Amino acid sequence: MPAPVSVPTTAPPARPRPADVLVVAVGGTVGTAARAAAVLLVPTAEGAVPWTVGVVNVGGALLLGLLLGVLGGRPDTGGRRRARLLLGTGVLGGFTTYSALAVDAAGLLGDRSATGAAYAVGSLLLGLVAAAVGLLLGGRRARAARRGLA
Repeated sequence: MPAPVSVPTTAPPARPRPADVLVVAVGGTVGTAARAAAVLLVPTAEGAVPWTVGVVNVGGALLLGLLLGVLGGRPDTGGRRRARLLLGTGVLGGFTTYSALAVDAAGLLGDRSATGAAYAVGSLLLGLVAAAVGLLLGGRRARAARRGLA
């Protein structure tokens, strides 16, 4: 008779705590307001490349990488978890905007397809590079702080 098959079990996903949801909501409100302010302060002319949204997204990716690099390497609990939820998921999640990037790229694709494609692909690639740089710099900073150098 064959041996019984062991089926791996996984724990059900944790339900978010109301306090965590509130922290993310507060952070998201701040981040969204900051993005809206940037777009209002530096508006894009009709038909022009929407540099403000691009800079916001790439800058936000860099900041998120820095944050996660600094917080990484240790358990995601207590104050570290609250900081990640407030600043990362909340503030930077609200600050950056994939939906505006998609709408802006689609508008450019309709008028100037090469410019729209370059904007969309360039924004995504620059965002990835910025996040990677942020992770590296943040991780370096965290390691130095743990060694007492910072």
